[in-house]
Amino acid sequence: MAVAQMMKSRMSLVLDDGIDEISGKQLFKTKSFNNVKIAATADQLYSIANAVVVLQQRPLLSIERKDSSELRGA
Repeated sequence: MAVAQMMKSRMSLVLDDGIDEISGKQLFKTKSFNNVKIAATADQLYSIANAVVVLQQRPLLSIERKDSSELRGA
């Protein structure tokens, strides 16, 4: 049986960068924060993201967490 061990985590704020004038598609800007503690809960990251987003000029569209794990045989 394989076991997954979380190795690192990253939080990203996806911000609204307007509409492309030529294509009419939504544009995005992403601000990423590396070295997020792997033990951080979703509530903790959500609180931090909301505290940081007030420093941004663009509106927040979403908050993403990206985890990387290493798989090992048990």
